[in-house]
Amino acid sequence: MPTREEMARNRFLAPIAHRFLSPELWRFTRRSVPRGVALGLFSAFIIPLGQIFLAAFLALPSRANVPLAAAVTFITNPFTYAFWILIANRIGNFMLQIDAATAGYASGRLENSWWQAFVDFFQMAGVTVVGFLVLAVVSAALGYVLSSAVWRIIVARRRAKRLRLMEARLDRRLKAN
Repeated sequence: MPTREEMARNRFLAPIAHRFLSPELWRFTRRSVPRGVALGLFSAFIIPLGQIFLAAFLALPSRANVPLAAAVTFITNPFTYAFWILIANRIGNFMLQIDAATAGYASGRLENSWWQAFVDFFQMAGVTVVGFLVLAVVSAALGYVLSSAVWRIIVARRRAKRLRLMEARLDRRLKAN
């Protein structure tokens, strides 16, 4: 992951460097973390290549955490992409119910031709694309909700720990007097 300084020196980012290198986009805050997770998950499933750049550029107008948005896109990597294609195909099949809609006279006439392989490929690709769209939207929504909940739990635990320490210090001071 490139640092802010390396990005500032990049000649391709020079036109938008003032906006892209804003400190608020690099801080971990209550609002930027869930936005970064959601944008990273959405970008990971919406396009197979260049999802890091898409997540980073979507983080600009939404004021999401840029490094987190870029890091979350690694849920789809070359090692797991075959698994995600299978899942997307199954989800797309479920959503569209293609098998029931295409069984008919035209399909029966095409079975013996080379054209059938071509049609099957594009039918499967379309179903998979719909599955990836569903995965992108649902995972982004779940990622936002879950990361927001985890953020709140972490902050609540830290606050409770600080309060216990303050209470212990106050008790020691009162016992000393």
